[in-house]
Amino acid sequence: MNSTDIDVIRTALEWQSCGHRVVMGTVVRTWGSAPRPPGSLMAIRGDGQVAGSVSGGCIEDDLIRRVAEGELALRMPEPTTYGDTAEEVRRFGLPCGGSVQLVLEPVSPQSQLRELLVLIEQHQRVERRLDMATGMVRMSAATQGDKLQFDGQSLTTVHGPRWRLLIIGGGQLSRYLAAMAVMLDYQVTVCEPRREYHEGWEAMNGVTLSNQMPDDLVLAMRLDHNSAVVAVTHDPKLDDLALMEALRTPAFYVGALGSLHNNAQRRQRLQSFDVSEAEVQHLHGPVGLNIGALTPPEIAMSIVAEMTAKRRGIDLSQAMSNWQGSKTVCASL
Repeated sequence: MNSTDIDVIRTALEWQSCGHRVVMGTVVRTWGSAPRPPGSLMAIRGDGQVAGSVSGGCIEDDLIRRVAEGELALRMPEPTTYGDTAEEVRRFGLPCGGSVQLVLEPVSPQSQLRELLVLIEQHQRVERRLDMATGMVRMSAATQGDKLQFDGQSLTTVHGPRWRLLIIGGGQLSRYLAAMAVMLDYQVTVCEPRREYHEGWEAMNGVTLSNQMPDDLVLAMRLDHNSAVVAVTHDPKLDDLALMEALRTPAFYVGALGSLHNNAQRRQRLQSFDVSEAEVQHLHGPVGLNIGALTPPEIAMSIVAEMTAKRRGIDLSQAMSNWQGSKTVCASL
């Protein structure tokens, strides 16, 4: 879950606490092309105010109308589908014949949104199970990954703090990588002990600059399953310090820039630092997808693309190999 959807939950709770009738919609299934993925949230207040989105706009307009007209004065959760017919696809602007199924839930104290927000603010990942027949909610600790399940009887969603990215190095590539990661809703920290690379970072919104040594910062951040680390300094004294600690954490992605040869040497060095062979196998190096990237923005794009695939559980081994052209790339930076 990203911070935008957390804001939807917070807004729905505020509206409900003020006595408003609130319906929360969750995208649970899509067919074909759809504007928003499963898990996307929207809250609709009884007077038509909205927070969040579940489509490009037309579905929201119809839901607002249905709430305002009392059609969605729900007592229990219920599913609804847009795009069942060609006429609906055309009417609601769904692309490529897509269809979207939502679960609409009346917000009440038994929704446990306040309890959910407390757990999220404690940096916990929470599995929320909504019983469709009773509207009762049960929450428990979530396992790794974003998993939404809907079988008609219950809706299970995963909520928690947004993703974190630690970038080792404050050079030009890091600036593009940080900017793209912020757009993807990461909390970005740039580790740069070298003062000469600090200029300009204070002006970048959503990015924290740290001058700690990389190994100390990795330990201080207490990386979890929502964390990624990318080392791009080309200086083993900095990159390896971060990697030797990051590979021992549950971080879902740990990568390092460099050629195949340099990364082979790096793996040998890491094992000499008592990083196990199994831990070293988790290193993405050369980092990024093989898209023929040459410039810093293209390289940054290839990195965030691979991180996104890893987050979503996509196996790219058959379609795309890791970067084979890193020697050219490294020479250009």
